[in-house]
Amino acid sequence: MSTRSAGVPPAGPAASRRRTPGAEDGARPSGVDAGGPRVSDWMVITQDLVNRFAEVTGDQQWIHTDPERGATIAHGFLTLSLFSKLLRQTARLEDVRMAVNYGLDRVRFIAPVMVGSRIRGRFERASSEERADGTKTVWHVTIESDASEKLCCVADWIVLYVR
Repeated sequence: MSTRSAGVPPAGPAASRRRTPGAEDGARPSGVDAGGPRVSDWMVITQDLVNRFAEVTGDQQWIHTDPERGATIAHGFLTLSLFSKLLRQTARLEDVRMAVNYGLDRVRFIAPVMVGSRIRGRFERASSEERADGTKTVWHVTIESDASEKLCCVADWIVLYVR
């Protein structure tokens, strides 16, 4: 499990010691509650990206990797793995030492993500729970594509922001 992949920029040992005033007293990380829905930039889903994901996961099914047989689609798990990247585009979180993927609820793949299409994520904070070790936030995530009228993916993504 990567501690960086849940929407926090890379941080080295020195960065983990830096705190914005208020972090030590249990204050919620700034940026978790800021504003309404956060919408990422568009991202092109390339065949190269899909092929590299297929190589890493061992899922070489032709529907993903063989454009000579017809249009190819991204893996559903590739779409999920892009949540972190897309969320990081929407805001920089302060007062956070690391973010940990805590889990997913109610994941649905509604429409395929076609190779060559563009996707973007919409992140709405559904809830936040203060804990001794940080803030557990549930993001309601929707992934849309410029190639589909239907959403591609919806999920509730749970992230623990550790102070």
